Amino acid sequence: MSKWQDVERRCNTFRRIALKGMAAVCMAAVTMVSVVAPASAESLLEKIKSGETVRIGYSNDAPWAYSGGSNEPLGISNTVILAVLKRMGATKIEPVVTEWGSLIPGLQAGRFDIISDAMYVNPERCHNVLFTDPIATVTDSLVVPKDNPKGLHSLEDVRDKGMTLVTGSAFASLKNARDMGIADDKLMQVPGYAEIVQAVKAHRADVGAGDYLGLKKAISNDQSLELASPYTQSSKPGNPAFAFPLDEHAAVDAFNAAMKVYIGSDDMLASVSKYGYDKSMLPGSNKTADLCKE
Repeated sequence: MSKWQDVERRCNTFRRIALKGMAAVCMAAVTMVSVVAPASAESLLEKIKSGETVRIGYSNDAPWAYSGGSNEPLGISNTVILAVLKRMGATKIEPVVTEWGSLIPGLQAGRFDIISDAMYVNPERCHNVLFTDPIATVTDSLVVPKDNPKGLHSLEDVRDKGMTLVTGSAFASLKNARDMGIADDKLMQVPGYAEIVQAVKAHRADVGAGDYLGLKKAISNDQSLELASPYTQSSKPGNPAFAFPLDEHAAVDAFNAAMKVYIGSDDMLASVSKYGYDKSMLPGSNKTADLCKE
């Protein structure tokens, strides 16, 4: 064997060794990626089809969405969503209760599949979630001490008299109050209706704001408070809907199709009448696409 043949033989050997090493490294990398890379997320429709549990998220927001003594979902919006999901084939439902202000972050983090609380459709929220068709038209109200000693009948009254108003930290009434010109130093933000009632009772706030049914339910057993009557609403009524993750377009379409034949039906109205919902609260012609543009 010549000197050059020997050199070529050794070079070929080195190449084979190097190639084997590179192949081993590649195989290891592929194995690592296959272990680390998560499987593609299962869609909500796939979960329903396969009989998996559907998780609904809500705050304890009576009479819209709250839990009973056995942790069962109760309230207007929970009643509606359970009926519609059943029509879609869902058989297992798991309630997940959280604070109102944590509902959208919780949905985005995958803690639950749908927000079942009565969340008003507005442009800001439409950037973060997919809303279904509306399920109601809801007016606001004010809660005041018995006999309304300060004569508060509108947000304008609250503003002009320099009163302190308490409302939920993510409630539509907070935005309405700001839009009406009530200064931030006159606004108290709390988690929900129970805290609104306590703030007014303890005289930490002069008046509380929220949706009519929510406030009515919150003071139903309290003779020291009442709803302002008459009340003049300066803002448009709210239109609550259910919220899905942004990538669940197919699920929202299927949900709307199933809900269309349920909303306003005798069955639906009979089921939610005990919570104060009646025909006057039906969503009418309001469309989510339009509400997201306002």
